[in-house]
Amino acid sequence: MILNVSTYRFVALPEAADWVAPLKHRAQSLGLRGTVLLAEEGINLFLAGAADSVNAWLDALRQDPRFADLPAKESWSDTQPFQRLKVKFKREIIRMDCPTVRPALGRAPALPAATLKRWLDQGHDDEGRPVAMLDTRNAFEVDAGAFEGAVDWRLNKFTEFPAALRQQATDLAGRSVVSYCTGGIRCEKAALLMHEALPPGTPVYQLEGGILKYFEEVGGAHYRGHCFVFDERGTLDPQLQPNPGA
Repeated sequence: MILNVSTYRFVALPEAADWVAPLKHRAQSLGLRGTVLLAEEGINLFLAGAADSVNAWLDALRQDPRFADLPAKESWSDTQPFQRLKVKFKREIIRMDCPTVRPALGRAPALPAATLKRWLDQGHDDEGRPVAMLDTRNAFEVDAGAFEGAVDWRLNKFTEFPAALRQQATDLAGRSVVSYCTGGIRCEKAALLMHEALPPGTPVYQLEGGILKYFEEVGGAHYRGHCFVFDERGTLDPQLQPNPGA
């Protein structure tokens, strides 16, 4: 069996470019494939391989105090879902082109999967406000599956999110807005921008760990379809099993 892990962290990493070679060499020596993106704002990664090898690579990364408690979302597959290994330095680990949004300086409130499920079960948050699920993913990802009734702005790329938010911010007034994405990285930036752009007093949250963590902790309640992932597995069902033909 192949262990697939995904994780990210926004943290000040001014020496990020210097990390590329050693992280790539360690991954190669352990026979891992996938993608590791590094930027001065942090790290974002998807890796797959033998469980001992994946965990050894993560353990080495966690030797740096900035990543000591870095969690990783896990799933399993019968075959290697990545064709090659890529370790790159980039300007942003997830591009939004909003330099004032700096998650390393502080996060928007994160909503645990169990709390979100309870809110969706009861039809409102704990203060009685309706809940708006805001999908921050690209349109083709949403088409594979999404939360019931989610707000979908038909984005072609994440850099379109700020303009869409400015144009439709008033539509979200009076509701608790929960941004979500595949693993949490896009909705973390999105939630910070929403704090700036939405009407004052609008409660804004990010779904902790994204769809994959939600599947892991509470299953597929209130979610329809599958979750698109950027590897050869194609999509994952709420049991985190691959559906390459879905």
